[in-house]
Amino acid sequence: MALITVSGEPGCRHEEVARLTANRLSYRLITAAEIRGMIAEEFGAETALPDKAYVPVVTSILARLATQHHVAVCAPGMEFLFKNYPGILRVHVVAPESRRLGTLMLDHRMERAAAKQLLRQLELEERKDRTRKFRRARAPLEAFDVVLNEAAVDSEPMSRIVEAAATAKGIHEQGLLSATAEAQIQFQVRLQLSKYGIAPPGNVTLKQTVFANQSEEIFANLLDFYRIAWQYEPKSFPIQWDKDGKVLEAFTPDFFLPEFDMFVELTTMKQSLVTKKNRKVKLLKSVYPHVNIQVFYQKDFQNLIFKHGLAGAAK
Repeated sequence: MALITVSGEPGCRHEEVARLTANRLSYRLITAAEIRGMIAEEFGAETALPDKAYVPVVTSILARLATQHHVAVCAPGMEFLFKNYPGILRVHVVAPESRRLGTLMLDHRMERAAAKQLLRQLELEERKDRTRKFRRARAPLEAFDVVLNEAAVDSEPMSRIVEAAATAKGIHEQGLLSATAEAQIQFQVRLQLSKYGIAPPGNVTLKQTVFANQSEEIFANLLDFYRIAWQYEPKSFPIQWDKDGKVLEAFTPDFFLPEFDMFVELTTMKQSLVTKKNRKVKLLKSVYPHVNIQVFYQKDFQNLIFKHGLAGAAK
């Protein structure tokens, strides 16, 4: 995909620059207002997403659009997305305060004193918004590929400069985002959102289950998103007995997936715990050879999703 991000100081006409650029290049233009509308549509207007979820949610939206369009997005902080992706051009528009005051006076039909008060309010709101969502009040100029000054150039010439920069950088050569690449991005986004307990309404029905740890809740959330039926700790298997037949040790796998006739035991990062789990799984398999049980790392779940084509089916 080719992606152009356009941001600007409050009082600048950066959205106009973005619109003109998108028209010139036949890109899909996405504004901050459209992003808010898409989030409300996907997660429900009443849902208050935590600020830390903003970046993965917007990444998901842009990745979905990028399978069909090259995209120009005009919203604060977009320069922080897709940091190492070669097909992106980051543009920022600046202007002297006098120019920005004049724009606000014209657009809102207000006197200079009122425009100055509005400008200070807009600046404060943007700093707070950036801090909440991106953990920084402003982006350094080196975060951008192109910085344009409205005092020297109007919107139409600026859009031509952006077009020339995009051509010079060769971002159009990236082509649209492939379905496979988009599915990989969406999986990683869903994994992040699951850590916050977030999923689109209507797509999931996370059961009111008390889990032993957060990783189990995340796994259940992902299973629900991909519409995989599951049962939590449905059965315990005796795996060791004493000489009188009394059960000395039993093993309860974390999940059972009926569609795959598979028990799943999740792993942790602690090697000592992984070793204990592997021992129990080995014992279970020896005692119950007909039972299908798998020890799952995150990568194993991702492979399950793509192997069975569930990533595309869940869109």
